Amino acid sequence: MSECHVSVGKISGVFGIKGWVKVFSFTDPRENILTYSPWLLKRNDETKVVAIVDGQLQGKTIVAQLADINDRDQAESLMGWDVYILKNQLPKALKGEYYWSDLIGLSVETIDNVNLGLVDGLLETGANDVLIVQGDRERVIPFLQGQTIINVDLEAGKIIVDWDPEF
Repeated sequence: MSECHVSVGKISGVFGIKGWVKVFSFTDPRENILTYSPWLLKRNDETKVVAIVDGQLQGKTIVAQLADINDRDQAESLMGWDVYILKNQLPKALKGEYYWSDLIGLSVETIDNVNLGLVDGLLETGANDVLIVQGDRERVIPFLQGQTIINVDLEAGKIIVDWDPEF
C-alpha cells in the first residue's frame, strides 16, 4: 500500500438486505469514517475504489451504503476488506497533534541519545495512548507530551523520550 494511503477501518459484516455493510472504524470519533469518500478497499493483492452513498452510526456500529453494492450477496463479498483513504483527505493536524500513521516508523531515542528502536504501532489504553517501540526488544512507552514524550520531529523522523532504556 502506498504511503499516501491511511488505514481507517475494516468491513466487518453486512447490514440488512439492500447491500449495506458494517464497518469497524479506526477514526475518532468512529463515525468520521463516513466523511471520507471515496474509500480504497484492499484485500490481499486486490483493490477497488468505492464511493459512499449513505451511512450512519447504528448503535456502536457504523453502517454504510456503497455505490454499486445493491444486495446482501454483494455486501458479503466485501467482508474482511480493509478501508483506506488518501492521506490528503484528512484535515491537517493541529500543532502538537499527530496522526498515528505519521508516528509509525519514526526512530525513538532517549534524552541521552540511546536509540530504542522504531515506532511499530500505538495503542489506546483509555488513560493515554502508548507507543509500541521495536528495537533490541519491545518497549511500551506512554505518549504523554511534555512528560515521557519530549519532542516529535516528523521532518527528522525522530521522537525524543524521557525513558529509562532498561525499562
